[in-house]
Amino acid sequence: MSVNNMYVALFYSTSHAIRAEKIAKTAGLEVKLIPTPRHLSSDCGTALRFNARDKDAIISAFERANLDYDRIAPL
Repeated sequence: MSVNNMYVALFYSTSHAIRAEKIAKTAGLEVKLIPTPRHLSSDCGTALRFNARDKDAIISAFERANLDYDRIAPL
């Protein structure tokens, strides 16, 4: 997967990032926890990387689980 097709979800804490990974994987989405890229600011040093095609599904899964997140940004 090229970086151009990737997004990251940024979180307020590492525990939120870990919970987000579990939520996304349970929804059948391919995700990976990564260090938050330096060019993106976040209160947390962990981000969730995923394919751009899954952006709407990620947002829906987070909303269903009432998961707080900072924002979603392209890589």
